[in-house]
Amino acid sequence: MDHSAHQHEKHGAGGHPGQAAGHDKHAGHSVAMFRDRFWRTLLLAVPVIVWDPMIQAWFGYAAPEFPGSMLIPPVLGTVVFFYGGWVFLKSARGELAARLPGMMTLISLAITVAFVYSLAVFFGLPGHPLWWELSTLVTIMLLGHWIEMRSIAQAQGALNALAKLMPDIALRVTPGGGTEEIQVDQLRPDDIVLVRPGASVPADGVVESGKSAVNESMITGESKPVDKHEADTVIAGTVNGQGSLRVRVTGTGDDTALAGIMRLVAEAQTSRSRAQVLADRAAFLLTIAAVTAGLITLVVWLVLGQSVDFTITRVVAVLVIACPHALGLAVPLVTAISTTLAAQNGLLVRDRRGLEEARNLDVVVFDKTGTLTLGEHRVVDTVTVGGGNAAEAVRLAASVEQDSEHPIARALVKSAQEAGDTIAKAEDFEALPGHGVQARVDGKALKVGGPALIRELKLTVPGALQDAAERFGANGQAAIYLIEGTDVSAVFAIADAVRPESAQAVKTLHAAGLEVAILTGDSESVAAAVARELGIVTVFAQVLPGEKVDKIKQLQSEGKRVAMVGDGVNDAPALLTADVGIAIGAGTDVAVEAGDIVLVRSDPRDVAGIVTLSHATYRKMVQNLWWAAGYNVVAIPVAAGILYWAGILLAPAFGAILMSASTVIVAINAQLLRRTRLR
Repeated sequence: MDHSAHQHEKHGAGGHPGQAAGHDKHAGHSVAMFRDRFWRTLLLAVPVIVWDPMIQAWFGYAAPEFPGSMLIPPVLGTVVFFYGGWVFLKSARGELAARLPGMMTLISLAITVAFVYSLAVFFGLPGHPLWWELSTLVTIMLLGHWIEMRSIAQAQGALNALAKLMPDIALRVTPGGGTEEIQVDQLRPDDIVLVRPGASVPADGVVESGKSAVNESMITGESKPVDKHEADTVIAGTVNGQGSLRVRVTGTGDDTALAGIMRLVAEAQTSRSRAQVLADRAAFLLTIAAVTAGLITLVVWLVLGQSVDFTITRVVAVLVIACPHALGLAVPLVTAISTTLAAQNGLLVRDRRGLEEARNLDVVVFDKTGTLTLGEHRVVDTVTVGGGNAAEAVRLAASVEQDSEHPIARALVKSAQEAGDTIAKAEDFEALPGHGVQARVDGKALKVGGPALIRELKLTVPGALQDAAERFGANGQAAIYLIEGTDVSAVFAIADAVRPESAQAVKTLHAAGLEVAILTGDSESVAAAVARELGIVTVFAQVLPGEKVDKIKQLQSEGKRVAMVGDGVNDAPALLTADVGIAIGAGTDVAVEAGDIVLVRSDPRDVAGIVTLSHATYRKMVQNLWWAAGYNVVAIPVAAGILYWAGILLAPAFGAILMSASTVIVAINAQLLRRTRLR
């Protein structure tokens, strides 16, 4: 595979990934328009059918006669053609202007042939007019398009739901400390807004004061409310819990995370996948084949001596049954559903081709820091003297360090807080420059520090703690000691902690038959320790940012399709080089430009969800394409009259029903994609 060519194709040659080439057959159309035209056309079609002589003969009844009653079929049939059929005629003109004849061209040909022939019969040409066939055909076509537009609109409903998350009113805090109600679009960066319990956050921002839990499920897909304290970020459109928050605005309007998500979803829904290109090509070829089949049908039946009205009816039936309506719906509907399904699960698809390629992956490469690990230091191991309580040792050390701003101190405090321990009040706190800190906690004289503190105090480290410290060092972890009086009572391993979700993520990817690799600038020992913990075999350590691309290319040269998972900034070249670039988009940072797919939750387990969705989406596309194109192999010859010898003929209206039914089947099958579980 030519990977440089793939990248040119994947990200375009100056175009936007969301731009869809080709003519949009529904440009300017709406669900309401098709619905209204269907019902009005149906009302017009009913009298045409009731007063048609052939229908009366078939069902053995006589319609009421009055002056001008014989004009009902031609007059109302003409109205149906121009009113109900105008949308098809107009769209066909667009297809032909774009040199992309498709389903609208075929529909227009069918109804135009039926109309012109019926009009000719009305003015004296021998034969049977096709007014009732024309009227039912237009009516059924409008119904089919109404169903299609409704299906696509429902598939895009999640995008519309996102827009409704934004409140209209915000409570801005005034300089005097009061509040004023203003429109959200009047907010500016650095404004302070009050978010009351149960209210939606009006803009992206940072908590200035207050404490609460915020429901971010509509943005991240994570159902559990997220605790928010001072200095934490909040996202516009999320819902505040029981607490009250004062938030400093950092982003409004188009600059919010929600607006970024909506842009990415909309762009992905219109980006063209390879399957869409295939479907468009198949629709074009089917149109050519249908016109050819119609001409052959016309010539053959006339040569065989059949009447003009019989022959024209066969031609119309062929043109109707061959309309690539379901074929045109097969891929776009799956695309719309899969994109919104991904967004609902915290996966933002920037480029459809990235999602499409995910099903072919062989190896997933993770940048270690911030993806498999938290990107923040924590206590990852604790060893105590005599098997003492490790959690208590961490609590005491955190209590000593709570007033320090050192990264080691923050690691101890955060670890204790995440364990749910209550940090005690420290007395007589004192920093020991270059060595550590000391304080009194629960009446105990405690010191916390590294090997330098042990040397300074000339203390003897118990054998078990010394062995543990050496093991920590071999893994690239910092060894920090807890000293009670003159006794060393515990040693902590401080390191960039592995995310709790990473083990499950790696296990799921392995179960799917994918190789997992680590790519990091950290030392061999640090990378190896993380790899051992997660069961990863392939490790690329001490890799400079500029060398990450080379490692991706190395894997690709071995014939492997590679996904790269990184932060979207430092790893941008590698993300662009990989077959699938997956960017971490923690919190509000969703508009990552380098990746094909953005993980809103920054959860590595979502990578497996991408692969699952890719397989499910492709499966639905293939099923729909086979059904949409396959039934024509049987239907077109039957419509042309190949079974006439057996007394089987397909009326144009029945052909329209079959064609519309195939569209409904495709739509229902696409909707089943919603049942896919991504976790």
